[in-house]
Amino acid sequence: MVEVVKIGIIGVGNMGRKHALNIKEGKVLGARLTAICDWDPEQLQWARDNIGADVQLFSSAEEMFDACVIDAVLIATPHYDHPSLAIQAFKEGLHVLIEKPAGVYTKQVREMNAVAAKTNRVFGIMYNQRTNPVYRKLKDLIDGGELGELRRSNWIITSWYRPQSYYDSGGWRATWGGEGGGVLLNQDPHQLDLWQWFCGMPKRVRAFMGFGKMHNIEVEDDVTAYVEYENGATGVFVTSTSDTPGTNRLEITGDRGKIVVEEDRLDFWRLRIPERQFNQEFTGGFGEPECWKCQVPIIGENTQHLGILQNWIDAILKETPLIAPGEEGILGLALSNAMHLSAWTDDWVELPINEDLFYEKLQEKIKSSTFKKTVKKATLDVSGTH
Repeated sequence: MVEVVKIGIIGVGNMGRKHALNIKEGKVLGARLTAICDWDPEQLQWARDNIGADVQLFSSAEEMFDACVIDAVLIATPHYDHPSLAIQAFKEGLHVLIEKPAGVYTKQVREMNAVAAKTNRVFGIMYNQRTNPVYRKLKDLIDGGELGELRRSNWIITSWYRPQSYYDSGGWRATWGGEGGGVLLNQDPHQLDLWQWFCGMPKRVRAFMGFGKMHNIEVEDDVTAYVEYENGATGVFVTSTSDTPGTNRLEITGDRGKIVVEEDRLDFWRLRIPERQFNQEFTGGFGEPECWKCQVPIIGENTQHLGILQNWIDAILKETPLIAPGEEGILGLALSNAMHLSAWTDDWVELPINEDLFYEKLQEKIKSSTFKKTVKKATLDVSGTH
């Protein structure tokens, strides 16, 4: 049994640097950083100055793979490159952990998942919010039937305020060619993943967006989406990068009560008997089921990125179940793709979406983008920023 996993990182922008330092400083048991890859000489110089001579540096993924100095790769590049680099890594027999989102369009990610399925390698995604004990408790309550059948969910996540100077800091930012989307692709992948993790996937989506509504950018900075589920439940997702102060409030209602998550609290309004039972049995005219408000105790540490990294290594070494399997990255992305397609076509979008139509519409946006991804250096020079 291998006792140490040799890790290579592709892309050492903001997130890549944090991952590199965490592994280098011994914060991830069973992991050793042996290689870093980045196209940008300035990023490689940062690695020379901050990581040490025992970590080999490469200017291309192919060079790093050919050197045979790693067992696993962490991909922390801009969004478009996640699937293609992961596919390369799987074909080299490497374990893979990708930063979020899984990609820009589901057709691309589906190909990545198909390649992963043909290997016995461990494939994870950096959905670090799944380590948050508040969200894990919510997932446990829903899966355990405490809320009964789900009726409604509302997530207002507008605590992403970004001034224009943030978008002006890099030519790739907030462009169809550079990021492939705005707030949904850059800030919201965690929330979209959690939303489907709690409530499942809807059957159809209707979304309204402002593209450059409050900023001088190409992509969406304001979104309101409405979804419907097979059982008749509905959901609303509201997000923006121009609201300040912003809000992060998730409310989920079921047959047995309501849960609100806000400011690291989980409040549960629990019905003594299910609403459907009360509706059938009560004969007094006006009335409601007895309801108890409980603040649910939250136990556990929010390990965030380190938790996902450690879990990935443990899955490689000990076959520990993954908290965030890489194959599940397509689900939250399918929600954002559906929202974009709905806004572009000004119509409802059924899930699973028409992937060819989405790709066609995205290519139209890319053609008019101010950022041209054909410049190869730019594909790895800024990584995983939020």
